[in-house]
Amino acid sequence: MSETTDSRREMIARKFIEAIPHAGELGMKLSEIADGKATISMAYDKRLVGDPETGVIHGGAVSTLMDTCAGAAVMAHPSSPVATATLDLRIDYMRSATPGETITAVAECYHVTRSVAFVRATAVDGDPSRPVATATGAFALERGKP
Repeated sequence: MSETTDSRREMIARKFIEAIPHAGELGMKLSEIADGKATISMAYDKRLVGDPETGVIHGGAVSTLMDTCAGAAVMAHPSSPVATATLDLRIDYMRSATPGETITAVAECYHVTRSVAFVRATAVDGDPSRPVATATGAFALERGKP
């Protein structure tokens, strides 16, 4: 793959994330993008705490991170969709994220049909051997006009 193609996909994924206002509010940062793959991190923020007693980040923030990362992976797929929307996203929470730790989601778009992309994702914090959550999803694709 050429550097121009890599740059174009990264630009598309970054614009995709920037177009989602709550991604910015949650402090999401795209750190890697490649053919159908994306990595996005979300730093710990006390505004996102769901349980003040424990300091654990709210599951809704984690699910938003995973959904956004999965969408970015779809947008970075070599099939070059021009837009995507979540059709279905199943998230399995394994444990609470560790208070104070950055949460990082990694997503891979592993199969694409004419109109649907399939993605799997994992969210981890300071201990990558113990996922916070895993997800599988289906995303609608909009293709450009030939």
